[in-house]
Amino acid sequence: MPDQPAAIVLTTLNAKYIHASLGLRYLLANMARHGGEDLRARCVLREFTIARKPQDIVDELLALHPAIVGFGVYIWNVTQTTEVLRLLKSAQPAIKVVLGGPEVSHEVEQQAIVQLADHVITGWGDVSFPKLCRALLHGPQPLMKIVAGEQPPLDEIVLPYAEYSDDDLAHRLLYVEASRGCPFKCEFCLSSLDKTAWAFDLDTFLAEMDALYRRGARHFKFVDRTFNLKVEASVRILQFFLDRMSEDLFVHFEVVPDQLPDRLKAMIVRFPEGVLQFEVGIQSFNVEVQQRISRRQDNAKTEANLRWLVGESPAHLHADLIFGLPGETLQSFAQGFDRLYALGPHEIQLGILKRLRGTPIARHTADYGMVYDPAPPYTVLQTGAVDAAALQRFTRLARYWDLVANSGRFRQSLPLLLQGPSAFAAFAAFADWLWQRQGETAHLTPEQLVDALFDYLVSERGGDEQAVRQALLADYLASGARARPRSLREVLPPQGVPVPRAVRVRAERQARHGDPATPAASTAAVTAEALR
Repeated sequence: MPDQPAAIVLTTLNAKYIHASLGLRYLLANMARHGGEDLRARCVLREFTIARKPQDIVDELLALHPAIVGFGVYIWNVTQTTEVLRLLKSAQPAIKVVLGGPEVSHEVEQQAIVQLADHVITGWGDVSFPKLCRALLHGPQPLMKIVAGEQPPLDEIVLPYAEYSDDDLAHRLLYVEASRGCPFKCEFCLSSLDKTAWAFDLDTFLAEMDALYRRGARHFKFVDRTFNLKVEASVRILQFFLDRMSEDLFVHFEVVPDQLPDRLKAMIVRFPEGVLQFEVGIQSFNVEVQQRISRRQDNAKTEANLRWLVGESPAHLHADLIFGLPGETLQSFAQGFDRLYALGPHEIQLGILKRLRGTPIARHTADYGMVYDPAPPYTVLQTGAVDAAALQRFTRLARYWDLVANSGRFRQSLPLLLQGPSAFAAFAAFADWLWQRQGETAHLTPEQLVDALFDYLVSERGGDEQAVRQALLADYLASGARARPRSLREVLPPQGVPVPRAVRVRAERQARHGDPATPAASTAAVTAEALR
């Protein structure tokens, strides 16, 4: 695109290259609407990652000669974006910088990045950002720095899916949404501020999905908070994908755990394995904690639905728990973990509470001794029920759980490790031992983990050496790794046994669609609300 003196650059720093910003694409699609000049042709979209050097990002932005730069700001990129903004304004103070996103939609007066910016749009930006850009370019100049985002009817918002490039379709996750908002009031989540959930016109939405599919899209990650809230819409969406079934199709949904009517079950079982992934936010089984944070969840129905999903459906089940909620003890959390583990979900994501700006969870700070890190991502450091040392210990445990359990590399060995009256206690003991041995939670190779598990299960737990070695051997060969761990050298074949393609595809697919870098209550926190 040729340089223009009044170019508008839409940008953000994603956690990884594979993530493509849905919010920026909403803004881009809506620059031609809502009255006034069509600004779409004068816009450029540039995405970076938080791993890029801030000066390199600034150099690329300045090369576009922008008059306006809009930044999407999130809990995972605010630190790096602040430095980019500081360098950008130092080099070219005349550039108008507009911020938006969940991180700058609340508590704006406290933030360094807000002080550096010219304007901030809080909340929805689909309509407000184009209007602000027209005012900045043509006048009258806006008087207010903080602009409350206007929430239009959904049928007035241009859908963004045509803004995904062919390169996006080939190499990146495609975030989509059939609805916005959430009717639930869980206090750790920004969606608790929504009054309800709003659905896009389903015919229009599915036509957009069909266009993406015809262009070659096969991986769809829905960011709807409550995909199964309205069964009629859920069934139609599932039927849409069932009608377009292909070997490489993958669809991710976040589902409400205690709402799974028979009609929806009947549709789910029609899919082959490896196509559907359901993210289920359990967060806590503690009824008192649930009530304290305004979380409505029928635990009995949740258990029954999870048991059905694991035992009778083809879906890959990813379940979330949050440690550090107000009043939750380590013992209570361990009981909830054991209860969830017994149901057999394919992955259990162990999160640690973060005080997202604007969330009602802050009301419990004094009464429950909540102490949060003042720096992003605002992780809880201690509570009245859990001291700082226990939270540090849990942080290490969660990292090791990802490496051992959620990696899918130790399917036969993991049950040996978790034997006993409490799976949580068993893994916590291993995590403590591994920390003493390694002194780090990063940079551990699969071979180091194999040897660590062998040594622990045999030397510390007194397991049968042959049985442990055979389980680890089966896991190691199935993983497709080709090195030679010390504990398996005597039994490894000279050449690795090829892993069946179906196994490799499933493993790669789950690794591709996991989202550990998104530090929020769920991966749906990758916002779909434009510059929010």
